[in-house]
Amino acid sequence: MSTKRVPPTQVAREPVIGRPRVVVKLSQGVEVPEKGDVGRFLNQILPFAKIGERFPGLTTQRAITSVPNAKVRELIDRAVKLDPTYRPGNLLSYVYIDAPPGTDLDVLARELSALPGVELAYVDRPGPDPLVNAANDPRSANQGYLDPSPDGIDAEYAWTISGGDGAGQRFIDLEQGWTLNHEDLVAHGGTLLGGTLSNGSRAHGSSVLGEICAVDNTVGCVGIVPNIASFDVVSYFGSTRPNAIITAIANLSFGDVLLLEAQVAVDGASLLGPIEAYDAEFDAIRLATALGIVVVEAGGNGTNNGFLPPLAMDTFVDPMGRHIFDPMHADFRDSGAIIVTAATWTAPHTRMPWAPHGERIDCYAWGEHIDTCSSNTGGATNLYTTTFGGTSGASPIVTGAALATQGMNQAAHGFRFSPLQLRAILRNPANGTPPSGAEVTAMGVMPNLHTIADTVINAAPDVYIRDFVGDTGEPHLGSISASPDIIVRPSAVANPQATYGAGSGTENSNTEGYEVESGQDNFIYVRVLNQGGSAATNVDATIYWSPPATLITPDLWTLVGSVSIPNVPTGEVLTVSDALIWASADIPATGHYCFVGLIGTAADPAPNPADFLDWTNFQRFIRDNNNVTWRNFNVVDNDPSVQPKDPTVPKDFIALPFLAVGAPDKARVMQLELIAKLPAGARVFVDAPLQFAERAQLLSPEAVIDEKRQRVRLPAAAFGRGKSRRALFPARVRYDLRLLVQIPSEARRNAYQIAVRQLFEGVEVGRVTWQLAPGVRKRQQEAVRGKKK
Repeated sequence: MSTKRVPPTQVAREPVIGRPRVVVKLSQGVEVPEKGDVGRFLNQILPFAKIGERFPGLTTQRAITSVPNAKVRELIDRAVKLDPTYRPGNLLSYVYIDAPPGTDLDVLARELSALPGVELAYVDRPGPDPLVNAANDPRSANQGYLDPSPDGIDAEYAWTISGGDGAGQRFIDLEQGWTLNHEDLVAHGGTLLGGTLSNGSRAHGSSVLGEICAVDNTVGCVGIVPNIASFDVVSYFGSTRPNAIITAIANLSFGDVLLLEAQVAVDGASLLGPIEAYDAEFDAIRLATALGIVVVEAGGNGTNNGFLPPLAMDTFVDPMGRHIFDPMHADFRDSGAIIVTAATWTAPHTRMPWAPHGERIDCYAWGEHIDTCSSNTGGATNLYTTTFGGTSGASPIVTGAALATQGMNQAAHGFRFSPLQLRAILRNPANGTPPSGAEVTAMGVMPNLHTIADTVINAAPDVYIRDFVGDTGEPHLGSISASPDIIVRPSAVANPQATYGAGSGTENSNTEGYEVESGQDNFIYVRVLNQGGSAATNVDATIYWSPPATLITPDLWTLVGSVSIPNVPTGEVLTVSDALIWASADIPATGHYCFVGLIGTAADPAPNPADFLDWTNFQRFIRDNNNVTWRNFNVVDNDPSVQPKDPTVPKDFIALPFLAVGAPDKARVMQLELIAKLPAGARVFVDAPLQFAERAQLLSPEAVIDEKRQRVRLPAAAFGRGKSRRALFPARVRYDLRLLVQIPSEARRNAYQIAVRQLFEGVEVGRVTWQLAPGVRKRQQEAVRGKKK
């Protein structure tokens, strides 16, 4: 690489600026028809003719013309079901009005607003595309870390992708001082959320922020993500680092980014490394990543802040004798953070002599000659530097790459990556610039946003496991608890792929292996597909079991184990794992259970159980994240004579126990719905805790209350649907409920189905389904004895 940098080529283009015009939104409930003259329609419902007399030459058109009104309504309905926070406006009530040149559009809008039947009117003045234009930031020519690989991370390319400039993203910088009203930062409105500002650290913090998000204006430099939605800062000056991290956690949400600009002596002397070397900081960081917050951590600058020797993580032993940074050692602990080291500014990059190295390092970036904002102890707002560096300078570059990746993925797919997913993407050698071939130490890669945008966000492997037969791997409104792709058998299958994979004839069967045989090992097979642009290698499938519940939160999960599938080809070829052995000793007592399955690969990681503790994330995972599935499908013998005797169960009834569970984060209003498909003459009761019945206002003259047991028995319909009233479910509550079902003796030769589902704001968040079939217990007993079924 030449040390003289040529500014990026700018493509000449005319600004796309349309004519100003007035937009009218009609009153709620009024829709503009698809056919006919819009002006005539307005004259029918408004005194629009009088406006036309005052402002001659007006023309009108519908706001939505590309799709039929029915399709618009369908899309709105789907959005409401998929996103509980969505509150739709009526897109079919908008009209655009063009006026001849010279018309005072502000006056026109005011007069239209005053008409009865008009909710609002305003002037639409289009502007140019909000593109990042680094050429008018005079220092941008020196910011080589913005350039394409191998020089930089190619932020310039990310700016051409929706969200790649940081739009919609948020981060917090944790260190000691900043000048937040710097001329290249003040527009972001960053605030100090906690701690005391250190004047001596103003230059350091301002430089960090300048790298990440210096504003795209006509002064100074430009940040990697200049159009960030917001940032704030937290200081540990005069406080403690763990306290500062907790303050930051309290102000961040799933997918946001926390940058840790600090270092500590890791050896009890002068060797400086990442702050997670200390247990309190490690625990705080682990809490952050468990909550879904992406953490980027400076690796530290060696002995005495920039002198040899550096921290050699693979061989390092802390003062307590632990190999905490060696991934191959039993002492290793993973905070989930992205740890960054520093490299030379010229390509091919080599590690700075004082910078840390080892397999625990995820990424590197420039550690010298960084052009960015600066300040002084007095808080000067117009200073800059060309000499910022260290892991303090490298970490903001990786932070910018993380925010750009989150922005692009959110814009393209509507969600942000979890911390482990994002770390896997940024540290993957396929997605970044490797160090020089002459570099002998492990230092990760420098992220390449061009590669990430093209091959990860658009064409990466996309493995999925179906929620129901017919699931195509896309967000859906179908069943969420009847996966055909978790198959359990009492004996091993010789050729799983031939038995259950593509071409087997069982591809779309959901009755393959749903009975667990107690008293012996069982064998679980997992089927996956890949709808991405490339083959998925080493796909891990992890299976958990849970008691039956209408909301299966992670605190109910018990790990069965994991199995790896070496290759899942692209093209949606149903691919089957080898057997995951569920040891007899680990199988729970006789009862009815459900499976939870998580699948993932390095380029498409599965979420962690902890990721489900964020309620919004949990809801999206149900139908939108195709790496997750449930098989909540229980089989019960419909003959009560073979059921264990229970004095609380009426004669000739069978009991179907389940849990109704509260959200993991806080109390939320939920309701239950019973879906029964039983034969004529069948009877159903709901046996529930009295506390739940009172909360859900279920008590009625037909209810039978057992004061001693503090339970109530309620009659329910044996066919059709019936909902409880909406009730406040406390956080993590577990209501122990049962269905009591009686099948007429003459009807027990057939199979029937009954289910209970849990709803939040009208959208299903979980369900339990029972298949009531004859002779189940007998078949199980015969299987244990080795008899033919």
